[in-house]
Amino acid sequence: MSAPRVRANERTAVIRALRRCDDGSILPLIAGFASLGLVVVLLVTAATSLYLERKRLLSLADGAALVGAESFALDDVQLVGEELRPRLTSAAVARDVVAYLREAPLGGLEDVRLERAATDDGATAVVSLSSYWRPPIVTLFVPEGIRIDVSAEARSVVAR
Repeated sequence: MSAPRVRANERTAVIRALRRCDDGSILPLIAGFASLGLVVVLLVTAATSLYLERKRLLSLADGAALVGAESFALDDVQLVGEELRPRLTSAAVARDVVAYLREAPLGGLEDVRLERAATDDGATAVVSLSSYWRPPIVTLFVPEGIRIDVSAEARSVVAR
């Protein structure tokens, strides 16, 4: 009966040795998941910042396009059929958009540029703006910054 007892003791010794070898192996896993979580948080923060910056720039472009759409004089309103239609010029649209952008609050936007302020059809004002975005925290996974471009269109409606 001593032979089976020796084998049982050997098995117990092997199991204890295996348990000792497993000590501390969870630490690299925890460190890996913590670093992955940190990377995800930084990427989501940068993406959210980019989204909000683009929305602010688009809001500014919308306001500029509305100003451009209202840049006609009363003499430029024409009666076409049953409708009154204002006639826009690219020079008037650009003049009023530049004046608007001088006075408008930029809300933290960096290096705002007016890329285009014109009318293609004489009825719609088209405004294109760009701005430079920088992430809140620069990492290896996010660029140091990029230029954001947005475009907005507006049209005036004149009612009798």
